[in-house]
Amino acid sequence: MLQLLKSLTETDGVSGDEGRVREFIKKEISPYVDKMITDSMGNLIAVKKGSAENPKKVMLDAHMDEVGLIITHICDDGMLKFGVIGIDQRVLLSKRVMIAGRVPGVLGIKAIHLQKRDERNRVVKADDMYIDIGARSKEEAEGLVSLGDYATFTTECEDIGSGRIKAKALDDRAGCAVLIEVLKDNYPDDLYVNFAVQEEAGLRGAGIAAYRINPDIGLALEGTTCSDVPGADEHMYSTVMGCGPAISIIDRSSYSSKDIVNGLIDAAEDAGIPYQMKRTMTGGNDAGMIQRTHEGVKTGVVSVPVRYIHSPAAIMDVTDFENTVSLIKEFLKKGACCK
Repeated sequence: MLQLLKSLTETDGVSGDEGRVREFIKKEISPYVDKMITDSMGNLIAVKKGSAENPKKVMLDAHMDEVGLIITHICDDGMLKFGVIGIDQRVLLSKRVMIAGRVPGVLGIKAIHLQKRDERNRVVKADDMYIDIGARSKEEAEGLVSLGDYATFTTECEDIGSGRIKAKALDDRAGCAVLIEVLKDNYPDDLYVNFAVQEEAGLRGAGIAAYRINPDIGLALEGTTCSDVPGADEHMYSTVMGCGPAISIIDRSSYSSKDIVNGLIDAAEDAGIPYQMKRTMTGGNDAGMIQRTHEGVKTGVVSVPVRYIHSPAAIMDVTDFENTVSLIKEFLKKGACCK
């Protein structure tokens, strides 16, 4: 599992540029599925037939894309201006990036010695930054990069502390890895597993896939905010690292079906799998689009707690990931999700 997470997180795939991630997932899941479809948006839909006499249609979803940058302008001095895709601009300064998978760069700003007093005392905005690729001129830079190229962070996946990993893109390659592991087993109902595109750009891929699948229920797998850190009040902890997968009731995009929430809780308690309820109502995910497809779809959300999502480096407890895999398998094997 750890090698799978390493390979997934170190494969670049900003929203709108998920091709490399999709090809990797195709190779991983091909022995375990009956059919794979890549739709017009770039979603990868894997179909795995169930064993029940009258199987229901269950859609599982995790998004392939990650936050990052897109090149919008090449300056006369060879510096690159960029747009932000889903990332918190406060964490950008001085980070190392890779553009188009081949050109290294560093995010920079005017030196502090040249800044005015008011400039030193405010958060640096992305509009004031640039990417330095070492080019001496616009012509030299144009020989290396093009407008519309994507930039990703160069964070490697590695162990940190005891039983935890540090990586980029755990939102939502952790969810993708969960679904890959889930597909290795068999279930009573038909699974339509969607590896979605463009979630970070507005949940765009999942809605198209859900319309095509028209499922009986939908379940989104996410890497969600883990806010058990200094400066956060305990009652505002969204999730707590090491306490198991988080089951959502409501967020800004969706309201989970009580049947699915109760089914997930029953599956966890019957199997002795630790779990937690997501405590905050912030954020959103692909369940918001799946829920509103056709005449409406019963949906649920299960998330792996991840610290520092939407940043160049995030941290995840491996046991939370493993228990998420176990919970989804138990839930699907019961077949209770479609009763």
